[in-house]
Amino acid sequence: MQREQTGFISPRTLALDGMLTALLILLGMIKLPSILPGAEFQLSAPYAVCLAAGVGFWRYLGIGVCASLIQVMLGTHTLWNVLVAMVFRVAAGLLVSLLPERKWAMVLAGPFGTACARLVLAGVLGVPALPLLVAAVPGMVFTGVCVALLEPVLRRVPGMERRAGEQEE
Repeated sequence: MQREQTGFISPRTLALDGMLTALLILLGMIKLPSILPGAEFQLSAPYAVCLAAGVGFWRYLGIGVCASLIQVMLGTHTLWNVLVAMVFRVAAGLLVSLLPERKWAMVLAGPFGTACARLVLAGVLGVPALPLLVAAVPGMVFTGVCVALLEPVLRRVPGMERRAGEQEE
């Protein structure tokens, strides 16, 4: 029996999205330091890629927008931070969504999103992109490895079993 699309969001989905948003914010605040300046690793990157694969691109983007709005309201992010974060979310989310069921696409989505975000950051700051990209390489590698390890675990979370390429009901 086919359900009619009404645009209704169930209380369960709303609650789960709120928790996923809170986790995205918390993981974004945790940064693993590096010897090189600007090469710290943000724990939210692998989680975000797995989130995009688990809940689909549009729902993931909505969770990301809510997280950014909350961070701006709390004063922990500026509009420039939001711009860079949204570039990462769109680039990584699109790669995962356009190539669903491909493990290599998920592993490369984080580094791809980071590279796109660093290119935008270089344009905004008016600095050469290469130093920003080189400084991000350790974090890109760590993101790819973490995605490969984290994705099977997050797949078991109720509400995240849907793959990025599947159509929502």
